[in-house]
Amino acid sequence: MAKSLSPVCKLCRREGEKLYLKGERCFTPKCSFEKRSFAPGQHGRTGNRGGGGSNMGRSSDFARQLRAKQKARRVYGVLERQFRRYYDTAITRRGLTGLNLLQILESRLDNVVFRLGYASSRAQARVLVTHGHFTVNGRRTDVPSMLLGESDTVAVREGSSKLTYFKDLNAYAEKRNAPSWLNRDIKTLSGSVARMPERVEIDGTLDEQLIVEYYSRR
Repeated sequence: MAKSLSPVCKLCRREGEKLYLKGERCFTPKCSFEKRSFAPGQHGRTGNRGGGGSNMGRSSDFARQLRAKQKARRVYGVLERQFRRYYDTAITRRGLTGLNLLQILESRLDNVVFRLGYASSRAQARVLVTHGHFTVNGRRTDVPSMLLGESDTVAVREGSSKLTYFKDLNAYAEKRNAPSWLNRDIKTLSGSVARMPERVEIDGTLDEQLIVEYYSRR
């Protein structure tokens, strides 16, 4: 299973904003972005061409489109080839391509586990799923990229519920609100997809139109 090995704090610095890739750590003074918010690299302090943050206003159209695509990839932890496949799938669906793409990303199993509050970050959710701690519609799965549809049910596997992490999960999950497009049952550590999310229920800092423009020009 392919995955990005880049230091996640550098990814945030490259985009010029916090992407909250480390979960709760991003809300503490230990967050590296608080100390080094400039882009990584030799010329990070003076600004890289085509970089994120304050450099966006001086970037070309292509650079802004590229940054929008890279940001979405990094937020959801998806590599380029898989992200392109999601875009190709989004084109074939009815409706707006950009919204279709975001809905596909949101319907990934690791993202749903994160949204339900059963992991502090998508990266942690990915690890938990990979280790087989969750079931989908009663069947154990270890595929974080599995796409869920309406009425699909996710639950902590019975054997995993005895582990210390999951025994303490109820208290942690109660502190987080699950989006309205998901139904959550904290007592049983389960949840289901009620419907696909609407645009207002997805990260508002993502610019799907720029992503569509990026792939349309290639």
